Amino acid sequence: MTTVKTAVVVGGGIAGPMAALALRKAGIAATVYEAYPSVADGVGGTLALAPNGLAALRVLGADDAVRAIATPITRNVLAIGARRFDLPVVAGLPPLQVVHRGALHRELRDVAVAGGVPVEYGRRLVGVRETAAGVTAVFADGGTVTADVLVGADGIRSTVRGLIDPGAAGPRYTGLLGFEAVARHETGAAPGTMTFTFGKGGYYLYWPEPGGGTRWGVNLPQDRPMTLVEARAVPASEWMDRLRAAYAADTPGHDLMRTSDADDLQVTGSLLIMPPLRHWHRDRMVLVGDSAHAPSNSSGQGASLALESAIQLARCLRDLPDVPSAFAAYERLRRPRVERIAARAARLNHAKAPGPVARRLMPLLMPLMLKTVMNPEKTLAPEQRHVIDWPAPVSDEDLKVGMNKTYGVAGNN
Repeated sequence: MTTVKTAVVVGGGIAGPMAALALRKAGIAATVYEAYPSVADGVGGTLALAPNGLAALRVLGADDAVRAIATPITRNVLAIGARRFDLPVVAGLPPLQVVHRGALHRELRDVAVAGGVPVEYGRRLVGVRETAAGVTAVFADGGTVTADVLVGADGIRSTVRGLIDPGAAGPRYTGLLGFEAVARHETGAAPGTMTFTFGKGGYYLYWPEPGGGTRWGVNLPQDRPMTLVEARAVPASEWMDRLRAAYAADTPGHDLMRTSDADDLQVTGSLLIMPPLRHWHRDRMVLVGDSAHAPSNSSGQGASLALESAIQLARCLRDLPDVPSAFAAYERLRRPRVERIAARAARLNHAKAPGPVARRLMPLLMPLMLKTVMNPEKTLAPEQRHVIDWPAPVSDEDLKVGMNKTYGVAGNN
């Protein structure tokens, strides 16, 4: 039984409120401290929740609330020129859910607050003071809060990560910029169909928007990374002109860009990933979510993995007798899984900007690939069938499986 009774959770995005709710479920009083003055509203694009992410939400009683604001994707199609290939899915699982990041933030905040989690805004962490008995968070407003542990759920540009390891690697640029909008153009795709395609100007995807039109997202290759502030400083009309030029020869890319309004363009900036970290925790501080592991958006798993980690951290703090053993167990349970998924996504990233020769070969190779290397039971099932057994105590067997995965020994996912 843990001696941890209180926790400071830094970050009010996706992982933070759910980590606090899971900690509360584990008997640990947790408060969320968010740097921004209010919950995100209209910020960020669309993200996906995989079946394992929904399973994690179900542990916390939040899955139905999220489904109510999401769009289910029941069919995935790869378009290469005029050809369409149905992408296989893992049998017997609920569909992928796509949801706007801002709406998800609000919903998870509301679920956490309804579950008794306090959330304070405008509290930007600037430092910590640690003792043998606890950790004190120091905020930019001069305030301080002391607890038994501090959880860094503060995203890919995490402050807590730098406090744990001042030499920690920062996020890496994938060579792609992200954009999203809703076009007036209708592609004729059935509701719930997500289409992935490789245009001459870059990779993009689209699906019918409930209520009309087609929502699309673009990963546009660019050598130079741009911060979100830099990307949004460029007039949306300029970005729209560039996108229309890049996809002028593509179908339906041309019509999607032509019938989208620049004023509605969502600029998400450079797409970033987190390389493997040396340290996930130190003393009484620990990382969850994107602060520790942010795979490429190609994985479709970023939010789902963050939710899983939030729950596993709470399990370990609930079941193990002290902070060092709980943090070590948490890392051993999580690191192999998230790094394996991140590696798969990194390989997919390299395929997002194929050259002319590769584009010509893809229609010929795709039927064979769908039967071999794209077998969903081999590639996706270990990721998507993952379910955390919340009632079960963290056991020695759990930790052995984690260690085996760390050192390349086969084990169940």
